[in-house]
Formats: sequence, structure tokens, C-alpha cells
Amino acid sequence: TLPYLYNMADKYHWFSRADLANMIAVSESTPGPIGVNMATYAGFQTAGALGSVVATAALILPSLIIIILIAKFLSTFSENFYVKSAFYGLRPAAMGLIATAGFGLLKISVLNWDRYIATKNLADLFYLKALILFFVLFYLVHKYKKHPIVYIALAAIVGIVFHF
Repeated sequence: TLPYLYNMADKYHWFSRADLANMIAVSESTPGPIGVNMATYAGFQTAGALGSVVATAALILPSLIIIILIAKFLSTFSENFYVKSAFYGLRPAAMGLIATAGFGLLKISVLNWDRYIATKNLADLFYLKALILFFVLFYLVHKYKKHPIVYIALAAIVGIVFHF
């Protein structure tokens, strides 16, 4: 979903890449799939409440129809060697897609590529406060194992206090 949304931001200018980073943050902190939350947000930004309904339906309906059709036939073939092999091959592909999306989000939130290109100064490559917050939260998440909402709230408070 994220590469598609990056392309949408560049092509249609309904939202900027910075808006996309904000949408991701809000979508990750609200219940439901990120793609649905972001489609709803983008639809609302472009056409109000009706736009949010249309964008959400346009995102959900094709997948819903396909999944219903696949589920109807998959139970028949679930023990098939080729079906099992296909799912085995899909796992690393899905992991690669998730890692790519994560790296893209990291680039938006931690790297200041435009400033680095303009100055050619390595110190300008990173948003220092965001990089420090990333590593602090990474450490806290692995050390204390609290619910993600705790870290989301903590990051929001730090962002407000330190004017991110």
C-alpha cells in the first residue's frame, strides 16, 4: 500500500509525503488496517465524508470479493503440494515488502535527504531528534515489552514537548 500511496502523492498532489508520514502515524495508532485508515483519510481530504466512504469502499471491495472466491476454493486444495509450495514462497516475499515499507517510512521520518543534497554535509542527513527518539523507543520496546499504545503516546508527548 505504501508505494502506491507514495505514487499517488507524487502524481495527484492530494497529499504530500509529509502528510503521508502523518497519515501513517495516525493510521498506526487507530484500530483497523493501515490501508483502510489511510484511504479513508485521503478520501476525506479530497472530497469530504462522501469521498472517505467511496475511497474506503474502493479499497475494500475488490479484495473482499477476491478473498471470498479464493476461500471458497482454497479449502479444496489446501493440502495440494503446489498450493503449499506457493504459500511457502509467498512468506519471504511478504517479508521483503514489509521491510521495504519500513525502510521507506524510516527515510521519511529520520532522513533529511534534500538538506543533505543541498549542503553535502553528512550531519545534515539525519533529523537528529527523530533519530535519537527512534533509538530510545527501540530500546524501550525491547526492554520493557509494554503495549504499543504506551510507546505511541510517549512519542507523541516527546514530539509535542520538543517541537518535532
